[in-house]
Amino acid sequence: MSRVAKKPIALAKGVELNVQPENVTVKGPKGTLSIAKPAGIAVAIEDGHAHLSASEPALVPLTGTLRAIVANMVHGVSTGFERKLELVGVGYRAAMQGPDLNLSLGFSHPVLFKAPEGITISTPTQTEIVVAGADKQRVGEVAAKIRGFRPPEPYKGKGVKYAGENIIRKEAKKA
Repeated sequence: MSRVAKKPIALAKGVELNVQPENVTVKGPKGTLSIAKPAGIAVAIEDGHAHLSASEPALVPLTGTLRAIVANMVHGVSTGFERKLELVGVGYRAAMQGPDLNLSLGFSHPVLFKAPEGITISTPTQTEIVVAGADKQRVGEVAAKIRGFRPPEPYKGKGVKYAGENIIRKEAKKA
């Protein structure tokens, strides 16, 4: 069996895991998340830990994947996930306008981005954006969409980048 699938999932205090025949639901202080469960995978809860097992050898890799997703769901509803973005460039600014994110990225118009449901966006400073939520996949997707408005370019490094991201620089043309 997969090494990932064998590892039990520790359920934090205040986190409730419900297993139905077709889906798994995790409820906690930060929200509720649900995922479809394949038919041949069993989820057992004992002593504050969840254990996954496959009924057929062909489902073992899928069991490891489902275990990782459920572990991320448990972490998300208990503590949450966040991605930090930085704006690099003269005049590049970010500000919140109600629920919308207003970005000045060097275009002739401001870029307005509506935060999807379940995701909170904040701007601690004019050049920082923090995307937070319970669902790891949606947090990453929203951060990638915001980064996609102006990805960092390789010559000066200007654009929207993840915090801690290393931009590989190119040398400019020589005359």
